[in-house]
Amino acid sequence: MKRILLWILAVAVGCSAFAVFVRSAATQVSSQAPRTAFEQQVEQSRGQMFEEGKRVFRDDTFGDEAFWGGTLRLHQAIAGEKNGGVGPGVSPKMALAVGLKVDADALPSDLVAQIKQGKVDLDDPATTTALLKLNAVVGVTGRFDAQGRLSSMGIQCAFCHSSVDDSFMPGIGHRLDGWPNRDLNVGGIIALAPNLQPLAEQLGVDVATVKKVLASWGPGKYDAELNVDGKAMRPDGKAAATLIPPAFGLAGVNNHTWSGSRSSIPYWNAYVAVTQMHGSGTFLDSRLTNEKVAAKTGLGANRGKPDNVSGKLAALHYYQLSLPAPTPPPGSFDSAAAERGKRVFEGKAQCASCHVPPLFTEPGWNLHAASEIGVDNFQASRSPGEQKYRTAPLRGLFAHSKGGFYHDGRFATLVDVVEHYNKLKNLNLSEEDKRALVEFLKSL
Repeated sequence: MKRILLWILAVAVGCSAFAVFVRSAATQVSSQAPRTAFEQQVEQSRGQMFEEGKRVFRDDTFGDEAFWGGTLRLHQAIAGEKNGGVGPGVSPKMALAVGLKVDADALPSDLVAQIKQGKVDLDDPATTTALLKLNAVVGVTGRFDAQGRLSSMGIQCAFCHSSVDDSFMPGIGHRLDGWPNRDLNVGGIIALAPNLQPLAEQLGVDVATVKKVLASWGPGKYDAELNVDGKAMRPDGKAAATLIPPAFGLAGVNNHTWSGSRSSIPYWNAYVAVTQMHGSGTFLDSRLTNEKVAAKTGLGANRGKPDNVSGKLAALHYYQLSLPAPTPPPGSFDSAAAERGKRVFEGKAQCASCHVPPLFTEPGWNLHAASEIGVDNFQASRSPGEQKYRTAPLRGLFAHSKGGFYHDGRFATLVDVVEHYNKLKNLNLSEEDKRALVEFLKSL
């Protein structure tokens, strides 16, 4: 009898396990195998859009070599006189110093070994051109002639909106797409170009003034409005450039750049690709006919031939929306204090009234007048249409805290931001409230 019972039990367990297997297999089939032709189309589109968007983000110049290489001749300054260019050239050490990043995954294993052994001259511009040949400089593409000399160059979205994890050495590591490169001195890099006269003519100033403006930006900042309104300085005399924003954590977020009605992702991508990267493509905005510089240059009525931009906007948008906000590293915040800070955030501090969890911005129209957030309206007023500031999503703040907070970095720390709102809204937060709130923000 005991044997029979054991046999029955074994059979029952086996049948149960088989039933679980069948249900699991059925679930996998139902979730993986499209049942209709349209579902098959959806699945195919999902993969294609992601991969194409990733390629566009990382590798597509939209034909902007015609500007950076052909017009400004920036590649000549990078190569240096000894390598067929002009001047001393840009060594890897100099490139890293101005914030350019190197993709460690693009480096051959033998080169990695040589770098570790100190056998690669990081003071030689020829090494920089070799890195460009490997397509290892994040956001920069080099073009080479038949003799192997650098003949032109272009930039990609990743130039400003990717970084690396420094896993190999500072400035060299695995890519971090969507992370703003707050080390990148865009103005300093552009100022190296041998021919800045076209920029001077566009802005109606001399080359010396152009260089002065470019020098005013500093690391992690760029002025994407300068060639629209010509306003290089704020009324207080400080540079008008704003911090490079993150391109991650934007799924579900309406306006995603600093201010106004330029803030939707598809608009901004077309705007930047054509008017800032100087790619060949279509960008249309009749509102820019009222702007000082844009009216003169026809910036709002670009129909570049060929159009290298319009057909890529959808995939680029798809890829950007796939980039999540990164998770704060372990030990980077006080967990117990963060839990208390969450209650302050949702209660006494009133933060959640605008930074609505889990988006941590407003679902819907996430814009506010400068008076509502207690700052001047200079940057907001540069945007056509809705002249307001967006409610920034708060996840992944640790990844873009360098350079400060708000559009221009006016608040150096999160403590400064909390204190600003404490005074503006008369919140009467205690010192413990403030500390806990900061830890919660660091935990997002």
